[in-house]
Amino acid sequence: MSVQVDGALVTQVRAALGSAVGSAPPTLGQVEDALRRSGWVVGSDALSGLARLVRAELVGAGPVQPLLDDPQVTDVLVNPDGAVWLDRGAGLERWAHRLDGPGAVRALAVRLAAASGARLDDQQPTVDSRLPDGTRLHAVVAPLCEAGAAISLRTHRPRSFTLDELVARSALPPAWTPVLAGLVERRANLLVSGATGTGKTTLLAALLGLVPSSERVVCVEEARELAPGHPHVLHLCTRRANVEGSGGVGLDELVRNALRMRPDRIVLGECRGVEVRDVLLALNTGHDGGMATVHANTAADVPARLEALAALAGLSRDAVAAQAASALDVVVHLRRDPVTRVRYVAELGAVGRDGRGELVVAPAAAWDGGRAAPRRGPRWDVVAP
Repeated sequence: MSVQVDGALVTQVRAALGSAVGSAPPTLGQVEDALRRSGWVVGSDALSGLARLVRAELVGAGPVQPLLDDPQVTDVLVNPDGAVWLDRGAGLERWAHRLDGPGAVRALAVRLAAASGARLDDQQPTVDSRLPDGTRLHAVVAPLCEAGAAISLRTHRPRSFTLDELVARSALPPAWTPVLAGLVERRANLLVSGATGTGKTTLLAALLGLVPSSERVVCVEEARELAPGHPHVLHLCTRRANVEGSGGVGLDELVRNALRMRPDRIVLGECRGVEVRDVLLALNTGHDGGMATVHANTAADVPARLEALAALAGLSRDAVAAQAASALDVVVHLRRDPVTRVRYVAELGAVGRDGRGELVVAPAAAWDGGRAAPRRGPRWDVVAP
């Protein structure tokens, strides 16, 4: 079964809208009026439903827009044959509807890329960007994807959770609520780690919600994802280079600028490149209480990850160990249960150096995500409230 809106109808509505909406996206009411002017006479419920579909074709994600609007959906994947898969937090499931083949998938990919300000064609066959609503877009087309085109969408939910809400969702053991709150209050420098989709950004936003309202938080991100419940947050986002390859502003430059903006806390949405050098330097210059996220399989793997990223910036292994051991206090590691798919805080680790001077994350506490009580590790003293 496919869910599509006739292209001729979309063209009619676009023409009927004309310049009436200016540069702003048309509202649902404006699309309904355009449908009426185009000669469509249907019941109010049918008209409203048709208007939503047409508007999605004009400014949204077309036939998969209802999935992005579903608050339970985190990921939407469109395969070259038109099959659509989604993740509601319990693993991938196939959607009952589908797009009308490779041509429709490629057309949607190209339009979404254009909406994000990027180019997608045979000369530029991949795109990794953000849609206007914050949804993360990755798309690849032929010749890199021989079957046609593939689209990956990760939704952006601007609502933040509290630690108590994370406990209710089995993402955090109740005993660790005062532990994390105490780390924030003591202005510990925290690194939130985990694999893709484990909830790093969600936890980071929850922690930022605990920062006193009298403090100024400067968040540096590739695209705005963090939405902490805090009254004084300044967001800095990167800018892509133009088609000539100039004008780009990276995370490393934004971190350096954040230092001059009188921050009480500096937050980096994700360490993924040379910016790790600037974050470590910032946290070593008296900016306590900073936070960041990084991809890692376990808390013990964080040092290797930091070394790999810092090597991109020209830092030696010894330099990374010295900087990170001084700059970072605690690693908070998240995991996703392979069976239940529940995301949860699995480990707390203390950052330091071993007898050989190498960077290590020593176990402070661990939890299996189940009903068993969390276990204390050798460095529990570092995180104890």
